[in-house]
Parts: sequence; C-alpha cells; structure tokens
Amino acid sequence: SVCERDKSDCGKYEICIVDIRTNSARCICKDAYHSNQIFRKPTEPIAKSCALLYQHGVTSSGVYAINPDGGHAMQVLCDMTTNGGAWTVFQRRLNGSVDFYRDWSSYKNGFGDLHGEFWLGNDNLHRLTAAGNVSLRVDLEDFEGNIKYAEYATFKVADQTDKYRIVIGGYSGTAGDGMNEQSDMQFSTRDSDNDIKPNSSCAQKYKGAWWYSDCHRSNLNGLYLSGSHLSMADGVNWIPFKGYQYSLKRTEMKVK
Repeated sequence: SVCERDKSDCGKYEICIVDIRTNSARCICKDAYHSNQIFRKPTEPIAKSCALLYQHGVTSSGVYAINPDGGHAMQVLCDMTTNGGAWTVFQRRLNGSVDFYRDWSSYKNGFGDLHGEFWLGNDNLHRLTAAGNVSLRVDLEDFEGNIKYAEYATFKVADQTDKYRIVIGGYSGTAGDGMNEQSDMQFSTRDSDNDIKPNSSCAQKYKGAWWYSDCHRSNLNGLYLSGSHLSMADGVNWIPFKGYQYSLKRTEMKVK
C-alpha cells in the first residue's frame, strides 16, 4: 500500500496523508505541531473514511487522516485487518493507562493516545455516523485470553444538541448483546446526567460515561479494574460476556 511504502519516512509528530487521486502519500505535521519549513495546507483530496482508504490500497492498520463530511480533517486509527478491515476505531482500552472517568467536555472533544488508549470524541463520532449506513463492531478480551465480538448493522450518534443520542440495532456475534438497553439513549458523563433513571446518576454510580438507560448492560468506559472485582458494574463491563463483576482487559469499538 502507498502508506506502507511512505509512512516510514514520517517523523514522530507527523502523519501520513494519502492522495487518493494520484495514489501517493506525504507527511504533514500532526495537530498542535508545526514545521520549521513554510506550511502549506494540503490540497489533495483526503479520504472520507478508513473504508475508502482500504479501497485505495491502504492495507496496514495505523493512524491516518480522514475527512468524513468536508469539515476539518481528523486523525483516526484505522483497523485494516479485523473481519475484512476498513474499520475506524473510536474507543480502545488496553492497560488502564488513561483515566476514562471524565467530564462532558473531555468526551465531546476526545482524549488519550491513538497509539494506546483513547476516546475519539463524541463530535467526531457524530461526524463519522451522520451520513447513515454505518455498522459498529465491538471487540472484547478478558484476562484469560477469551476473545468475543459484537456487531451491529445499524449505528448512529446524534450531535450535541440531542446529547449524542445513540441509535443501534441488528446485533450479531459471540459476546452477547450488551447494547440492547442503550439504543435511543443520550450520552451521560459524571457532570451531565442524561439517563432515564430517576433521582440517580448512572455515570456517577458506575464510574463511567455511556449511553446509560436505567442503567446498563455494558460499561466499556468504566474503571479499569483488571478482571474480577467486588464492586458492582463499575468496571469495563460487558454483561452478557462476563457479568457485572468482571472488568475486561481489552476493548475496541469501531465503525465502517
């Protein structure tokens, strides 16, 4: 692939930009960094998604720039290997190195490291799903090496005016349906309670940020508790897989 060929030339603070018109690539500075050379805004067309990059020969998983809606480009992690590849990853837990018990602003804008643990940001998640015809895949692994997955044929996230309400359905997979109670729910964080449980904040009670109902069958942004835990449902939980008192080792949420 063109980025396999060219991205090795990119420095630590640069990102590979693929020109899908000419099948070439070049490096530009990542956000918040600048070059000692005169920077010119790239004019080449940037792919709308990891799926389009994959169609144009980018077959290595990694961090790339995409532009799903003609707005500003965003840096994303593309998974080019799982179940046909072409996935855009928006959530990953690996080792507990990043605190996920955060406020509304953090989840709106995103946080973490695309090479490690991260949340891509609810504004970006809305942009990735707004056009419709988007599916979701959730990959899960426990500390005993058991790996399960859940896929959803329908996945869409509203914008901030509707508090990033989720529409999700069409489950298939091996992990069990951990999202069946979360469809049509708004997003909640510790400082913004939008669940449907009266006189209680699911986000505060279960130490996460999620599309809580009253409250959840999954809590993948909960506390990283490293396996079995005595507390109830406040870990990285996927209830149909491991129950309310087991916090998973690895999770990835991705769309295409």
